[in-house]
Amino acid sequence: MSDQTLMNAFAALAQPTRLAVFRLLIREGPQGLPAGEIARRLKVPQNTLSAHLAVLARGELVRSRREGRHVIYAADLEGVRRLILFLTRDCCHGKPERCEALVNALLPSCGGMSAER
Repeated sequence: MSDQTLMNAFAALAQPTRLAVFRLLIREGPQGLPAGEIARRLKVPQNTLSAHLAVLARGELVRSRREGRHVIYAADLEGVRRLILFLTRDCCHGKPERCEALVNALLPSCGGMSAER
């Protein structure tokens, strides 16, 4: 992930509507939602939502696909993974046991590091 993309991602998440869109799409998972449904759920005008989705896409936090007449948006999980890796790359100076609480918080349903032991 380039420095520019990282800055775009952080800037995208620093705005309340975009953060709400991102959180909604994370909850929805890979199937995503049509743009109109996102606008309806968040009570955001569709033209405003389009601008917010474009900013999130520049930060590699959402992706889109066309299904018939609809554009479906979903969280870009690979982009999110790269952002989390950037934030945690130097965690604990190479001593993963120090990061157990962080890993367990990120992956509670997977059992975190405790499940690997």
